Amino acid sequence: MTFEEALERDGVLVYSNRGTSMRPLIREGRDLMIIHPVQGKLKKYDVPLYRRESGEYILHRVVKVCPDGYVMRGDNQQQCETGIQDRQILGVLTAVVRDGREIPVTDWRYRVYAHLWCGLFPGRGILLRVFHALGRRLHCIRYRR
Repeated sequence: MTFEEALERDGVLVYSNRGTSMRPLIREGRDLMIIHPVQGKLKKYDVPLYRRESGEYILHRVVKVCPDGYVMRGDNQQQCETGIQDRQILGVLTAVVRDGREIPVTDWRYRVYAHLWCGLFPGRGILLRVFHALGRRLHCIRYRR
């Protein structure tokens, strides 16, 4: 059964992803995504499931709404994908299930994450390298004792 068929039949799609393009929001093979059909036009920060012209299914965040389509980018990616059309959109993320707990996209913590993560994009790579270096440093100090 395709994603389109599951959405049409059940009105919801629950699945676990492959890939790391939406980390840290979605952990590969560990978190579940709840997708519902789209109601109207997508907005900035929505996370739609869409189908590329090649047939590949993708779940990325809307970073810009244009008159002729959308600009998408995975949370863990640097490059944008342009020209995504409404006809390619299958559904939109409504919640993530992490460690058995459902986190709806309407939750204030999720909304803060989405705005901060996208807002920090220009310097996010540098920021992540600093956090990883600090984490390694703290790990070394903690286990040196």
